[in-house]
Amino acid sequence: MTLHWWRKAPPGLQRALVVTREAREPDCTRGAGDQIAELQLENSRLRQLVIDLLLGKVKLEGAAQSQGSAA
Repeated sequence: MTLHWWRKAPPGLQRALVVTREAREPDCTRGAGDQIAELQLENSRLRQLVIDLLLGKVKLEGAAQSQGSAA
């Protein structure tokens, strides 16, 4: 998880994501479904970030190739 994502998270979620000694232990108060849902949401956000970065890379490579062939 990145600091940027953590700052954008709602305040209640920020407190839940702070790593403490107790947080390293399995949390029996939260349901496994809640944890899975959070992980799936974070996974989809990370996938979208990767897609955005790859598209930006492709654009830059295309621009570099078109400038290289024009020179």
